[in-house]
Amino acid sequence: MVNLNQLFTLKKIIPLPNSEDSNSEEKETQVRVTYYQSGFGAAQKAMGNPINFKACLQNVYTSFEEQCRKQKEEQENLKKPYEEEKVRNQSELKNLETAISIFEEKKIETVNKINEAKKDIEEVKNKPEKFGLDISKKPKAQFYIGLFLLLPITIYLFVFYISATYSAFFKEFSNDSLTAAIFDAQAFNNAMKAGWLEGILVITIPSVFLGLGFIIHMIQKGKGIKNTIRLVVLFITTFLFDGLLAYQIEKKIYEFNKTTESAPYNLKIALSEAEFWMIIFAGFVVYIIWGLVFDITMKEYENIDKINGFITSKQEELKNLEHEKTEITEKINDYLQKTSEIKGKIIEIQNKIDGFILPVKKYLHYHNQYKEGWFQAIVSEIALPHERQKEILENCENISIEHLKSLDLLDPSFQHLIYSKIS
Repeated sequence: MVNLNQLFTLKKIIPLPNSEDSNSEEKETQVRVTYYQSGFGAAQKAMGNPINFKACLQNVYTSFEEQCRKQKEEQENLKKPYEEEKVRNQSELKNLETAISIFEEKKIETVNKINEAKKDIEEVKNKPEKFGLDISKKPKAQFYIGLFLLLPITIYLFVFYISATYSAFFKEFSNDSLTAAIFDAQAFNNAMKAGWLEGILVITIPSVFLGLGFIIHMIQKGKGIKNTIRLVVLFITTFLFDGLLAYQIEKKIYEFNKTTESAPYNLKIALSEAEFWMIIFAGFVVYIIWGLVFDITMKEYENIDKINGFITSKQEELKNLEHEKTEITEKINDYLQKTSEIKGKIIEIQNKIDGFILPVKKYLHYHNQYKEGWFQAIVSEIALPHERQKEILENCENISIEHLKSLDLLDPSFQHLIYSKIS
């Protein structure tokens, strides 16, 4: 068998062309011819032996790889796309890190706003003026006191006006008792016995006075001379209404008690009667008191409502801030994941840059040239029986396939094979 060392002279006789050389195309053709000649000559010396062919193919690949490593300029050209990709990834990484920094600041601001909103909810009940709410510090106590007073006064007004209305419009007096005139325990029952319209009238009259009190409260919220005039008119109207009821009741009492010598009943007589003023004060003055208590109670309720409204708005703000915080956190996590992926890509690209790139297509051309020379020598230069020749060619072809398969180059879908630094 031919000494294998005599066949392993490929490195010395086949220099790879420089891709930047002006005569690179001509030199490339010369290199291919040299590979063909090398394969042709090696096959002659080895008599086409498949075992020698396997060793020669490995030597061809090793020699090609070693020369690729030594060609610094060509390696730099092959690595340019990876350098550019690395720069793009580094730029994207910088943008992501800037975005993360911005969102981290936003998250801190949002957390501060959340803490501030929670603090405001706790403080508003004790320090409402701090938040621009012009209310008393303890509106609930005054509201419940007012409500406690308002309920019995309202019941009193209903009872008084039911009795007074019945006495003024429907009652026939059988005695001169002032108490019976102002308060009749059977006023509603007697009115219902007289007819359902009478019953509805006496039960709804108190609602008119309460409605006037509500209107007065609403008008007081406004400012200006017009509102003042309206308030005066409403108070005068209420007073006149009470005065008419008192006049009518007192007239019935007077008519019941008058003699033949008594003068006809008139306003002068009514104004001189103490009972007239007692009826007015029992109704109108209590009504004024009811209006004041109602006004105070409503204002305290509005104070409570202001605080509740403030708390509700802050709770809605908290809800929005928590949602914003969640979104920011998700974006930060997403950017951190992308950052980690890009850092991994940059490390991978850097390993490729630090390693070397094998031009696969070029190697396959040289491999095929060498194999062609080897096969040509077996067919034309080595005297062998036809069957033996065919057997050697088939074995060499199988060895060639196994060689490329071991390098993952049997059917490559890529132009270059990258040997990274860590591999």
